[in-house]
Amino acid sequence: MAIRVIVLNGGSSSGKSGIARCLQAVLPDPWLAVGVDTLIDAMPVSMRTTEADIEFSPGGGVGLGPKFTALQAAWMQGVAATVRAGARVVIDDVFLGGGGSQRRWQEVLAGLDVLWVGVRCESAVAEGREIARGDRVAGMAASQAEVVHEGVVYDLEVDTTHTEALECARTIAARLG
Repeated sequence: MAIRVIVLNGGSSSGKSGIARCLQAVLPDPWLAVGVDTLIDAMPVSMRTTEADIEFSPGGGVGLGPKFTALQAAWMQGVAATVRAGARVVIDDVFLGGGGSQRRWQEVLAGLDVLWVGVRCESAVAEGREIARGDRVAGMAASQAEVVHEGVVYDLEVDTTHTEALECARTIAARLG
């Protein structure tokens, strides 16, 4: 069976979204790109302010409550269903729970061929990108740079510190055969 799912995991501002866009450009077949940011943007703004939902705190902390977790689980099942219906999908995620987050994806993607990709970036470089973006809570990049990789097993790792997204995408595409 051919790989139909690429999971990109890395901290905030590590370059995952850019890699996902480049993968769409270099892969011969169409691939959908879905990301946790899209899920958060789809939620009501009111869900971004309480402990029961998702909370962004000063210093870059992110708290996930039960309402967010329930919607995220449904979204994950929907992504898996999309793949099972025939689409190829690049998932852009931030494994705040490290290996536990990967296990949640492994459960919903069971039976599918998945390429697990760690997207690393030196904290100082990610912080610079975070500032340039202007749409992130200050400190997210630094607080997530390493914790998202703890306990996660990858098929491949790329580092965007000094490597452009397109080159990372080409490295990933080469693993698909």
